[in-house]
Amino acid sequence: MKSTKSESAQKWGLRWHLLFYVLGNLAQVIVWWIYNPDHFFWPLWSIVFWGIGLAFHYWSVYSPPKSNTQY
Repeated sequence: MKSTKSESAQKWGLRWHLLFYVLGNLAQVIVWWIYNPDHFFWPLWSIVFWGIGLAFHYWSVYSPPKSNTQY
């Protein structure tokens, strides 16, 4: 489903999403590293699942538009 937002606005939204993904996960890795580096690397869950959401966002912005043919 394509949004009514312009292509430029969609790309900017993706860039902001990517920026917050990197900064948010970097902050979590730093907290993990400072407080408990000897334990399980718990930021992995955020990196993986937020990354899946980011991949879907990328796909929605850069996927080719569907044709409007009726069957």
